[in-house]
Formats: sequence, structure tokens, C-alpha cells
Amino acid sequence: MNPKVDEFILNANRWQPEIKALRAILLDCQLQEELKWRQPCYTFQGANLAIIASFKSHCALSFLKGTLLQDANQLLVSPGENSQSVRYLSFTNVAEIRELEATLKSYVFEAIEIEKAGIKVVKTKSEHVRYCEELQVKLAEDSIFSKAFEALTPGRKRGYTLFFESAKQTKTRESRIEKYRHRILMGKGINDCVCGLSKRMPNCDGSHKFA
Repeated sequence: MNPKVDEFILNANRWQPEIKALRAILLDCQLQEELKWRQPCYTFQGANLAIIASFKSHCALSFLKGTLLQDANQLLVSPGENSQSVRYLSFTNVAEIRELEATLKSYVFEAIEIEKAGIKVVKTKSEHVRYCEELQVKLAEDSIFSKAFEALTPGRKRGYTLFFESAKQTKTRESRIEKYRHRILMGKGINDCVCGLSKRMPNCDGSHKFA
């Protein structure tokens, strides 16, 4: 049990019993507990397997390679139409978690075997650039942000994903996503001025403040 996760739970405004229940299941599967992306993260031999996240309407357990899990009962949900890796389950009470405890453990053990085998998610080639892991996690843990991001035009999404992906360090990618969150919620692209024009366009005189 990681003391940082103890502190996270202590300071959580909601879903404390649900977080504790999910935590107990994941620790019982002998995963390493860490705090990453400001959320409890569970790893196997250094590989990120699952993350617990707390939202207004629910508590969620995300599997970072969820698309590789068999999920015979189709319980896993995609955080966005372009997510090719992360899948999650949402809960609103401890009883739901207890009912699915055996299933959740089977998902964890399957995820461990996937890591042991070195299996990677094969991303399909399309006009969309790949979402970095930090962006996928943010989309999975923040439904409002996810809806706003997926509502962007393909060009705006591409601009953001390329910008986030270009950062070499995880912390830098995280800070970029957080810095531009409010722009994305406004439906603005990375080069859009508050006047609605691109800062590259000559009609924008540059006097506007970029949101």
C-alpha cells in the first residue's frame, strides 16, 4: 500500500468506499501501487495496467490495454471514439464492485499475462495521429474533457495530439494537456484566437488575447 494513495483517498471528496474496494481488489492481485497522473495507478513489472479515477457521477477503473482483454460480457467502455487502447468500467456503489470482483480479478490476471507475453496494442492506420498515453488517461478520467476533445474538428484534434506527443517527458505531456484543457473545453484549436480566427491568419491583428 502506497502512502501517497492513502493520502489521495483521505482527500477524495467522493467515492472513498468505492476507491477502497477497487484498491483492495487490485492489491490482492499483487500489483504495485503508485500515484501517477494524480490518480492511483497499478503496475506489473513497471508496466501501467490499471488506474482508479473519481468523477462527479461515478468512480472508474480503467485498463490501459483494455482493448486486448477478452471482455466476454462486454462490460468495458471506450473513453472516446479514437481510443485504441484504454477501456474502463464505472461504478456508483460498493455493491456493484463486490458483484464484479471475480470478473475484475480475471481482467487483471489477463492483463498481467498480456504484459508477460509482451503483447502491444496494434494501432490502426488512419488520418488520426495516435493519442499519447497521457491523453488517453485524461480522456478516460475526465468525461467532460473527453466529450469536448472528441467534438473538435479533425484538424484541431490533430494539432493537439501532435503537440502533446512531441514532448519527450511524461510530465511535460501532462502539463501541456492541463494547460490547454480550457481551450479544448471552449472548442478552440491550438492556433485559434478568441476572435475565432487562427493566429496565423492575416485578418487577426494579434491584439486579441489567446485563451
